[in-house]
Amino acid sequence: MTYAAAQQTQGDDPDITLITPTAPLATPTHGGRAKCLQRLVRLDLPVPRTVALSFATVHDIAAGRMPDLDALCARFDPDALLCVRPSSQDPDWGGPGAILNIGMNNARHATLSQRIGTQAATALYLRFVQAYAVHVARLDPDVFEDIEADEPGGLSAALSAYEEAAEAPFPQDPARQLSEVLRSMARAWEGTTARLLRQGKGAPMDAGLGLVVQEMALGLGRGECGSGVVQMVSPETGLPQITGRYLSQSQGREALKQRNAALYLTRDPRGPSLEDKAPQAFSDLKRHASRMRVALREEMQIEFTIENGALHILDGIRAERSARAALRIAVELAEDGVIPRDEAVLRIEPRAVSELLHRQIAPGARRDILGGGVAASPGAATGRIVFTSADAQACAARDEPCILVRRETSPEDVRGMHAAAGVLTERGGMTSHAAVIGRGIGLPCVVGAARMRFQTRLRQIVSEDGRVFREGDTITVDGTSGEVLAGKVETVEAALDDAFRTLMAWADERRDIRIRANADTPADAQTACNFKADGIGLCRTEHMFFEADRLTPMREMIFADSPEGRAGAIALLLPMQRADFTALFRIMEGMPVCIRLFDPPLHEFLPSDRAGLLELAEALDLPLSDVTRRVEAMGEYNPMLGLRGVRLGITVPEIYDMQVRAIFEATLDASREGEPVVPEIMLPLVSAKREVELLRNRIDAVAAEVRNERGRNFTYRLGVMVETPRACLRADEIAQYAHFLSFGTNDLTQMTYGLSRDDAGRFMSDYVAQGVFAEDPFHVLDTGGVGELIQLGVERGRAARPGVTVSICGEHGGNPESIAFCRAVGMDYVSCSPFRVPVARLAAAHLSLKEKLQH
Repeated sequence: MTYAAAQQTQGDDPDITLITPTAPLATPTHGGRAKCLQRLVRLDLPVPRTVALSFATVHDIAAGRMPDLDALCARFDPDALLCVRPSSQDPDWGGPGAILNIGMNNARHATLSQRIGTQAATALYLRFVQAYAVHVARLDPDVFEDIEADEPGGLSAALSAYEEAAEAPFPQDPARQLSEVLRSMARAWEGTTARLLRQGKGAPMDAGLGLVVQEMALGLGRGECGSGVVQMVSPETGLPQITGRYLSQSQGREALKQRNAALYLTRDPRGPSLEDKAPQAFSDLKRHASRMRVALREEMQIEFTIENGALHILDGIRAERSARAALRIAVELAEDGVIPRDEAVLRIEPRAVSELLHRQIAPGARRDILGGGVAASPGAATGRIVFTSADAQACAARDEPCILVRRETSPEDVRGMHAAAGVLTERGGMTSHAAVIGRGIGLPCVVGAARMRFQTRLRQIVSEDGRVFREGDTITVDGTSGEVLAGKVETVEAALDDAFRTLMAWADERRDIRIRANADTPADAQTACNFKADGIGLCRTEHMFFEADRLTPMREMIFADSPEGRAGAIALLLPMQRADFTALFRIMEGMPVCIRLFDPPLHEFLPSDRAGLLELAEALDLPLSDVTRRVEAMGEYNPMLGLRGVRLGITVPEIYDMQVRAIFEATLDASREGEPVVPEIMLPLVSAKREVELLRNRIDAVAAEVRNERGRNFTYRLGVMVETPRACLRADEIAQYAHFLSFGTNDLTQMTYGLSRDDAGRFMSDYVAQGVFAEDPFHVLDTGGVGELIQLGVERGRAARPGVTVSICGEHGGNPESIAFCRAVGMDYVSCSPFRVPVARLAAAHLSLKEKLQH
């Protein structure tokens, strides 16, 4: 019976409601399934008669207070079989499984045997007995799972097994059957295990469950009968494609479980199809799907049954989709006028975009998990295990993918990271060296895998379950999930197609904060351009010195005892730096480029092993003992708080002089062919205004020299990287000497917490799990502590210099929650790793759109 002829025989009951076009139903009171079925009824689709039970009613049932079952049963044909399905507010919260064929008993079996045949009637009865026994009576499933409907005496065996296990005959009263099914499903929802599972999916503790009781369209019998599932788009790509399965003589979603026996939907040379067997039903199905897409403003997956050639629509849910498919579906719906563009933008979660930028583990791929750590840089990579950067480069030369495995990476590993397909480290967190570099170059990276054992001297790693993997063995790192997997795993490629570009263009029209990229090399800058960054917000110049041809003169400069001694090495480095900066400026084509002057402690450029020390001794023509003593003497107790950043610029000024000269000369070289370049020079680790004053005077002097030598004028902007608590508190004094203030939230978080970002991964998961920190502060900006310092810095800096540009350039710049804070305190832009730029662009658009909706 369909709703075209259905009439409600009793008055509206808000808790037990026949679903009609005007019934008082809402998702917060009856669940999403009930509301969707009402929408299908309004379209006059062939939906079997359905009654919805509210959250309140189901809660009462769980407490032992049953509704009026006579009134409920009276709303259905007396001869009808029923099914009960869950209807939660959010389908992702799950719920108990559906129970079909309620009302089947000995008498109904005899009646149906005459109408649809004994074999079909027996199959219906047996399925119900098995489902009822296992899911309602909670009997041992092993007793029933091997009994088949086509076996002689199969039904009798099941009924006897039930009676023996339950110590009572199988219930014959349909009302009692329905009562027990409702009670079982209600109690299952409110059980501790189910509650914890759905809370893990974001459901509130008191989330309610509705139930829908629906008249069965049997799917078994004479003529063409069966069931199936269909959607009109590919779940992998989102492109138009009729996908799904249909299985003759079946019910529910059996077609998906028995794919080998199921039919194709459209005509297919590989085998029979629904289009061949029931062309009218297939045509109706396509027509109904098209109407549902427009009316429900969504691509839907339809569960349907065919009974003697007639089509019945049992349910509609949001079509299955990957992140790639979800984006295309949203764009197609907007371009077809089904939803507004703004809604299409809001439908795509910013974090989902990162999946599109990298190769990912294929959905459904087998995962043999060796261990896990922090998902530091998204994407999946497979390769042979190597333990040194030199070995990674050797693999790259042979065109063999490899996974670089280190206890933790350091700047001298950058070349090896560029050569590797992925990185795995024992130590580290979201802002460790491996994580930051990995995100910057789009390299899949898992860090902090401390529960695995890294036996680097033996050149092997030991999985969490004790398996040993040696150098040369193949593993896969999944930087999206943080898992380390054995062997080669099936993957899917990145998908930056026309739909992606369209959605991002719509997002750019809506966002109101600029997004720059952290880019250290011309290759990084090109990636930033490809992802439509608004410029470079942080260029870390020290990464340019780790190339083989630059490392030796860099070390010579470090070992020099006087300015005159340093001059020779600097003369070699200057043209290299100038070429780097010229390339950056030309790639960015007039967009802003912010260059941070040299930051790390000098010891990072010196070797620590005997082979490296010997190589340096040969290059410098010094005894090995002298080199070793000098390297040891340059060690610091806490180098990250020692002679680095602006302190180097003041005590060893030749380094900064060389860098700013290279910047200014590159500015003039790049400006010959394109738009005028206005470089931004940033001083790291400032804590006092006098530091800025001293270096500003030296930089102005170098600028004057270059202008005189070249006979051409240029301008530049000087800024400060605010990454010490004192710089935040004294921002009013510092801003008087700076055009911009860029908050380096990696170090600022480290110094505010007194917490090493490289070591925090060892215990951070325990801290978050026990509620010490709500989130890893190196991953999501701590708006309460670090954020208060930033807000003070912004307010005091702008009070002293109203036009000062304010931004952040730490890794938090790519985090959607952190971007919300940056907008709230009035920052001009955020800067993040190149591969996080699309995420940040979309997150910024979401924030702007949601703010407009609230007003």
